[in-house]
Amino acid sequence: MQTSIDISWLQLGLFSLLLFVPITINAYFKLGINKSTVTAFVRLFLQLLLVGLYLEYIFELDSILLNTAWLIVMITVGSYSIISKSGLNNRYLFFANSIALSCALLPILLVLSLLVIQPAPWYSARYMIPLAGMLLGNSLSANIVALQNLFNAFDQQQDEYEGALALGASPYQAAFPFLQQSLKKAQAPILATIATTGIVSLPGMMTGQILGGVTPMVAIKYQLLIFIAMLIMLSVSLTITLLLTLRVSLAKNGLIKIKLNN
Repeated sequence: MQTSIDISWLQLGLFSLLLFVPITINAYFKLGINKSTVTAFVRLFLQLLLVGLYLEYIFELDSILLNTAWLIVMITVGSYSIISKSGLNNRYLFFANSIALSCALLPILLVLSLLVIQPAPWYSARYMIPLAGMLLGNSLSANIVALQNLFNAFDQQQDEYEGALALGASPYQAAFPFLQQSLKKAQAPILATIATTGIVSLPGMMTGQILGGVTPMVAIKYQLLIFIAMLIMLSVSLTITLLLTLRVSLAKNGLIKIKLNN
């Protein structure tokens, strides 16, 4: 099959002028989000340009030390993003999320690299970095949802929590229903995506591979592989994040030491 068709910067620039359509709609309905929209796209352009240049450098060197350092940066930035966007500015929760993402991501990457895809070398940046990015990207939003749901439950169902404590439950036992609820809500979006992929929508990775010249059946196998890896990482990272969060957040007497910043 043919390779991917390149797009000139001029073509991309001309196409970006169509952003005036959503900007005009936002202005007409006075949504007040045009400044944030433009800022977001400027940041997107600059970040993708810098990442693209850096990835070309990483792909060329293909050093295990450099690849590992980049993974550490991705995990660190991802953990900070989870804490800041969930409204929980706490350094202990930052470390908890970093541990959770590392424990979920690194074993899956090793299995994919050593046993399934088997690139040469096994730490090939061309495979490791994009795979890590896809897995982390989905886990970040799920972890944010889980943490927000957990602390909203503590706030809105405080009587239920305190009632369980009064009946002799440990803080963990009293908070267990909130943990269950948070896990369920955080996994709902990816389960909905998995259930509707194929007929309702084509996922980004599969579309990108097909546009890049890969046969549809090969693209399907990779997409199935990614969905399986995503669900595994999501489940592991959410579980570790919530368990460590409860450990950090609950005192022995049941007092909730960390509050959600609304």
